[in-house]
Amino acid sequence: MSHTPLNRRTFLAAATAGTSAFLGWNATAAVGTAPAVKISEPFHGAVLNHRHGKQLADGLTIRVVGEASPDARITVNGVPCRREANRFEVDVTLREAETDLVAVSEGSAGRQEDRVRVVWDRYSVPRYRFSIDDNSFFLRDVAQKQYASLFDCFYLKMLRDLHKEYGVKFTVNIYYTTGDDFSLPQFPDRYKGEWRDNADWMKLAFHAYANDPARPYQDAPPEKLIADLDLVAEQIHRFAGEEAYAPPTVIHWGMTRHSAFKPLYERGVRALSGYFRKGAAGYDVNYRWDDVHSEYLWHHDAWKDFESGIVFSRVDIICNNTPVDRIVPTLEPQAKDPNTAEIMDLFTHEQYFWPFYSNYIPDHPKRLDVAIRWVTENGYKPVFLHEGFLGGKA
Repeated sequence: MSHTPLNRRTFLAAATAGTSAFLGWNATAAVGTAPAVKISEPFHGAVLNHRHGKQLADGLTIRVVGEASPDARITVNGVPCRREANRFEVDVTLREAETDLVAVSEGSAGRQEDRVRVVWDRYSVPRYRFSIDDNSFFLRDVAQKQYASLFDCFYLKMLRDLHKEYGVKFTVNIYYTTGDDFSLPQFPDRYKGEWRDNADWMKLAFHAYANDPARPYQDAPPEKLIADLDLVAEQIHRFAGEEAYAPPTVIHWGMTRHSAFKPLYERGVRALSGYFRKGAAGYDVNYRWDDVHSEYLWHHDAWKDFESGIVFSRVDIICNNTPVDRIVPTLEPQAKDPNTAEIMDLFTHEQYFWPFYSNYIPDHPKRLDVAIRWVTENGYKPVFLHEGFLGGKA
């Protein structure tokens, strides 16, 4: 049986953080003290698939690992655990979409418990999605030039050519305005039939009101974010139709208040992608999650926030930041790690395709071609993250 290795760094960070959020639902452990029993693997909110255990016809058997007083008797969901010093472990079979794992300690300290909830991605298959941020230039181009077809615009033709070659699906995240010279109400509705005919592989989604200012929703009240989302959604429905619309999966700069998550969920958001990468100033583009959750997502495909219902997905590659010769070396290691291999979240930005842009990248289309060809040849299926569960069967 293959099992996910114990993430000791995540466990230690959680156990010493001194906040009740990192104690799962353990009501017996005082804040700032080590609990008598602690599940360290899997992580609360972990999204688990066949790579994380033994897939059965009606379940997934995973290993639960933790620490407890060596003299205590430990069970998880009623199953006695194997013990070695402070460590305990046991195999548990998941049979529901979500399962509470309850570790019970019975010893000299009395009865105490710790619990985590995990998600079983029962119908998981290797899959990828391709998201493009910061879109507005192609909309302005089509509106101003009044092409006979959407695909007379070189940018949309490029996307369609990639779709024809590989079957790739694109989520195109758009702004309401490019600035003083264009906004969505100027985009004509005469292409609605073409949007509809191509909606099986190309969706339009809200990204932000505009490119500037940077980090527009990092500290903004949820009402501002939702108002901008509704503004863009209304326009997409007007000029492209319901079939072409998708709820957002990337918010500009990947930073929002947590109070925005439930309103976003109510607007159909089921997944949000970010970088969850640690830099000199700490973790960023991480929807303002703390270090423990950001560190977990940096090493895993996905994690579910049960409070909002949203699953957070880690971006695997940013094509505009990755030279052609580094694309495969960037993706290959992730396909070998069971924690990052199942979902490839591919990503880039529109502006680098346009020659007038100051940071134009001439080989940007080639970068997409190499990335998409690699995931295709390695058995990944194109999906939209908002459909089903992370693009798979729900």
